[in-house]
Amino acid sequence: MPSAATSSAAPASSSPASSRTAVTLTPRPLVFITGASSGLGQALAAHYAQKGWRLALVARRLEVMQQWRQALNLSEEVCRLYAADVSRPERIRAVAEQCLAEQGLPDVVIASAGISWGVDTAEWEDLEGMQRIWQTNNLGMAASFIPFIKPMRQRGSGTLVGIASVAGVRGLPGHAGYCASKAAAIAYCESLRGDLRGSGVAVVTISPGFIRTPMTADNPFPMPFLTDAQVFAARAFEAIERQRSYVVIPWQMAWVARLLRILPNGLFDAALAGRERKPRQPH
Repeated sequence: MPSAATSSAAPASSSPASSRTAVTLTPRPLVFITGASSGLGQALAAHYAQKGWRLALVARRLEVMQQWRQALNLSEEVCRLYAADVSRPERIRAVAEQCLAEQGLPDVVIASAGISWGVDTAEWEDLEGMQRIWQTNNLGMAASFIPFIKPMRQRGSGTLVGIASVAGVRGLPGHAGYCASKAAAIAYCESLRGDLRGSGVAVVTISPGFIRTPMTADNPFPMPFLTDAQVFAARAFEAIERQRSYVVIPWQMAWVARLLRILPNGLFDAALAGRERKPRQPH
């Protein structure tokens, strides 16, 4: 992975009149992050900024990102902001093309934008809510990657990062929309990884467990191994730098995910009987 601290030095001239060594600094690497106005996206942006990367941040709430950039005292040259709703492919395509024109091809693209609420699968009105979840969490992820895949292939390097969830391992009662979207995200990234094998472009899938963000703030059920967003961002950064194909954060939830995968359906259903459910989307 590119390093923000790398530089190359040209050899000094053999002429006595030349006593200086010419130094050419490598441009700082660039990360493109969606869902950057809060939660995991914002935490990742802060960590990349701390590591000296240039930022291209995308979210619906431009004013929130502007306040965040000002609070961190980041210049517009270092941190460019783009207003877009990833559920609208034409908008994410437009800001991606703007990023390419203004900042160049990113080294890392992180599809972090996502939404979540509970659904009642017996209610017609909740079908629209499920559609919105899938439009954002799945098609929004694909739309965030597509503009960069061909140029990354041509360059022969780059990393695409999909933020999935441990919720994609098994379907949870009351969470059909979100669980299905994250299961699809895991499968999509796995397929994409196979498509790009040998191209120099890596695909990293990150499945968070319970992370302390606005999205989890109203969960009415116990959240084991609840992790601060800043801790998540630091561990995610390491996984992305190492181009790990799949990682669960925190690590304890990886064991929970493995157990959920092999748990027989009868035991799984009994374990979740009576579990409190996430509030439904307001109608």
